Amino acid sequence: MEKKQKRAPLLPRVLLRAGLVLIGGYLVAGLVFNQVDIAAKQKELQDLENQLEQQRQQNDELERVLESGSDLEIIERVARDKLGYAKPNERVFIDVTGQ
Repeated sequence: MEKKQKRAPLLPRVLLRAGLVLIGGYLVAGLVFNQVDIAAKQKELQDLENQLEQQRQQNDELERVLESGSDLEIIERVARDKLGYAKPNERVFIDVTGQ
């Protein structure tokens, strides 16, 4: 007599494989999106580090000006260039040609 082997129904195996494929696809998509997000955050970090370096250079320049004491010429130059001040009855001409 032949013994018949019982085979598992086909539907549960197909569903199991489809489920595994879906889970794998979800994990791969999650990894890709995380890598894109990491790259964007690294660029943002680099931009912030560049801004920080510029700010440090500006702070160093301001500290040098402060250390130079009360040099009237430096104070006058800063007042004119950075703050837009002028002497009484003085006309200030601004070059708008960009050169």
